[in-house]
Amino acid sequence: MNNQALTMKKIIITMCAMVLTASAQAQTSTEAQQVKYAVKGISKENGKLVYLEDKLANQVVDSTIVAKGKFSFKGVADKDAIFAITFDKDDWQSWRTLFFNDGKPVSVNMNDSTLNGSPLNERLSYYNIEVMGKPSNYYPEHRYEMVKKMFEEERETLLPAALIIEGQRSFGTKGLMSILEKRPVYANHPYVKKYEESLKRMATATVVVKSSKTDEQKAADRKTKTAFIGQQFTDFEMADTLGNTHKLSEYVGNGHWLLVDFWASWCGPCCREMPNVVEAYEKFHDKGLDIVGISFDGNRIPWVKAIVKLKMPWVHLSDLNAWDSVGAKIYKVNAIPDNLLINPQGKIVARELFGEALHEKLKEIFGE
Repeated sequence: MNNQALTMKKIIITMCAMVLTASAQAQTSTEAQQVKYAVKGISKENGKLVYLEDKLANQVVDSTIVAKGKFSFKGVADKDAIFAITFDKDDWQSWRTLFFNDGKPVSVNMNDSTLNGSPLNERLSYYNIEVMGKPSNYYPEHRYEMVKKMFEEERETLLPAALIIEGQRSFGTKGLMSILEKRPVYANHPYVKKYEESLKRMATATVVVKSSKTDEQKAADRKTKTAFIGQQFTDFEMADTLGNTHKLSEYVGNGHWLLVDFWASWCGPCCREMPNVVEAYEKFHDKGLDIVGISFDGNRIPWVKAIVKLKMPWVHLSDLNAWDSVGAKIYKVNAIPDNLLINPQGKIVARELFGEALHEKLKEIFGE
């Protein structure tokens, strides 16, 4: 074999060795990113299925039954993966106890949603409860203050990654994007990166939608909606949660004022506004305020669950046709939440009353 052939052979052998070494290093690196998780939990919900979800993959990775007040999960997953434990995998509003898969054992009390584990996971448990509210009391008033505190104090940790959606709700899309551009530690978590990409796509889509309408068209849309003020209400029929058909006119008049509330279980802004509506109902119902909720849901199950979760004690109707709802067509509802305030004579006197504006209007009608 000549020298040139020998040289070529050595080069090929060297290259093969480099490829094998790189492959082995990549394999070792991948294995290093896998850590064990061990969850021990207690719950009074004996016989009920409890689920373990991977937030990044947005899927259930395991499930088990609560037996004698206890349950457990064991396995291997990506280091620092965000997991959630819940009793209802199909309802996004159901309570979820969150933790990072940091290799430290986790103990969960599903009766009060507290968690013991690594310092990071215990802080996450605290913020999860403080930001989201107790499982029986969603959307606490101090949510924004707690989210702001968390994002400021936990810049050098992964903790805000688990509640990144609450960051968007509190700071708005632009505000959160501005925070992420400074690349705090949690901004490099895969879950945050995925969420950030979705925000960028949404921002691009929003620009396209906005640019597709002129100021004149936007003004025309607004004029169309406010044109109903001062007009007599238009009746329609829908079914209640039990499938019984009712007319809107059944709830108009009788000496009462009626708030027709357009919402949906999948609508985040609707759900955040709902405690304000509940507060108004509790304060003014005995003085003559009634509410009829018109849902733009397309599925009965999440609609009914949301009514229970958000503690909405008034009448609820829906044709389960989502945006094709007859209510949307009649009253030109192109965004929710939306509402109409109808006086005892059946005349629409106000629209889009949210937050403090709703309470001020009702005080004007009923007094303090």
